[in-house]
Amino acid sequence: MSIAVEYQDEQVLVVVKPHDLLSVPGRGPDKQDCLWHRVLRDFPTARIVHRLDCATSGLMVLARDADSHRELSRQFRERETRKRYQALVAGRPAGDGGVIDWPLRCDWERRPLQIIDPAEGKSARTEWQLLDSDGEQSRILLHPVTGRSHQLRVHMQALGHPILGDAFYAPPEVQALSPRLLLHAERLGFQHPLTGEAMDFESPPPF
Repeated sequence: MSIAVEYQDEQVLVVVKPHDLLSVPGRGPDKQDCLWHRVLRDFPTARIVHRLDCATSGLMVLARDADSHRELSRQFRERETRKRYQALVAGRPAGDGGVIDWPLRCDWERRPLQIIDPAEGKSARTEWQLLDSDGEQSRILLHPVTGRSHQLRVHMQALGHPILGDAFYAPPEVQALSPRLLLHAERLGFQHPLTGEAMDFESPPPF
């Protein structure tokens, strides 16, 4: 499967990652197929700047040279990028939006799962907004202020509204509502690493 390219120039490449595809290779020969390796076929100097969960689809930016990689990595590290996700969750959250501020850490005995741990977890902050709901399911916007592993999935599950199709954190009846995780990185913004121009991209969710 080829990777959809939203934008390209000499410094950056913006693509849409399909769901159930690793961002980078994992351990073992069966985990070598990934977005990065597929992109390298057409853009041999591309470098990974950030990642999406394997199950999550959506926008990613890659750098095409070392200087751009350094600058884009700095923007992600300093939380200067603009990220927004869309998800379908079980039930209807109370209210029209809010902030989830629950620290996360790895559940070492069940890696790669993450758990909420106020004592030893790292700060994790998610802003959410309700778009629509029929009471059984809700469509929401998610803005991860921090970028912890599985942050959106754990926060929504802990709020009592797991994401549909989430094989890690949703109960079986919610997993069964979708053959894939219904979480999509729909908006990504950053400053161009060479010109400093603000660049914003949107990719509508395929669900």
